[in-house]
Amino acid sequence: MIVSTLVDSNVLLDVFLAAKCFVTYRRLGGVKRSPPPDFYIGAHAAVAGLALLTRDARRYRKYFPKLRIIAP
Repeated sequence: MIVSTLVDSNVLLDVFLAAKCFVTYRRLGGVKRSPPPDFYIGAHAAVAGLALLTRDARRYRKYFPKLRIIAP
């Protein structure tokens, strides 16, 4: 039996953008070894063209400057 997987290209776009932001994070001195969940959330919102409602606007603006942010 052959098992195959169909991948929605949006998943790849989100992951590639999250990885790009993670590289920037590491170059700026970040110490985490894997991308924080915020990077996946920000990447998904950016790729989907959605606004992001967050209390952590500074972090998202730093790594996703084109992302439309709604902050209280």
